[in-house]
Amino acid sequence: MTDGFRIICEIEPPTRPELTHARHQIGVMTPVSDAFLIPDNHIGRATVSSIAVANEVRAMGGTSIACVNSRDRNLLGFRRDLLTAAAYGVDQFLFVQGDKPSVGDRTGELTVRAMIEEARAATDQEPFAGIAPFRIGVTAGHRRRMASWKQAADVVFVQVGYSVEAFLRWREANPTDLPVYAGVMVLASAGMATRLRASIPDIEIPDELVDRVVHSPSAGVDAACEQIRALRDTGAFAGVHLVPVSRFREVAASLERELRSGPAST
Repeated sequence: MTDGFRIICEIEPPTRPELTHARHQIGVMTPVSDAFLIPDNHIGRATVSSIAVANEVRAMGGTSIACVNSRDRNLLGFRRDLLTAAAYGVDQFLFVQGDKPSVGDRTGELTVRAMIEEARAATDQEPFAGIAPFRIGVTAGHRRRMASWKQAADVVFVQVGYSVEAFLRWREANPTDLPVYAGVMVLASAGMATRLRASIPDIEIPDELVDRVVHSPSAGVDAACEQIRALRDTGAFAGVHLVPVSRFREVAASLERELRSGPAST
């Protein structure tokens, strides 16, 4: 993205033991993405390891951020993941608590705070000799003040929202020198709006946007691209965490056309 404003694109993680669809998303979005975020056991379902997919991004010439959730790990499992990431050369993470699992329970042993502390300490240990410190991201919600311990991270990802004003209010209420990425999600359908409202009450989706999507399938893509431009123009954010869902082809085409083109000639 221009002027230092970055687009970090989230891809849909594979739920089957093959990477064709993941590779396709990466290939399509590469011209408009500065990095790719790979979810970890997305929405409580088992997926291919985010670290393995992050390595695939690297193999395709891109920059990757592997999401790692505390829900599914004990300390030994997390240390295994850090070793695996270091072996692959994956050095950027987003640490999250994780959605409620569809099967089984949380392990209950790890927290995001503990994972940050462990990852910081790891690269000072002998097995990680010569490995640069990991770069770590954390998430923040719109309706809560960001916990002070999250300042130990390197990057903040603010929860998906549909209001630029709400993001600016969060920014004012949570002063930080860390780079902040605002969450932008394409609204693909009215049904998706219903599901989001039910599962994540903090997300406020304007009725006007839902109506636009009902009448035009492309309205969600247009709105997301408009929001990205508006967030960039505020100068308050390092970039966006873009969730294009199944509309990644349309989003890529729109961003190339509207955000990557140079100034119009006079």
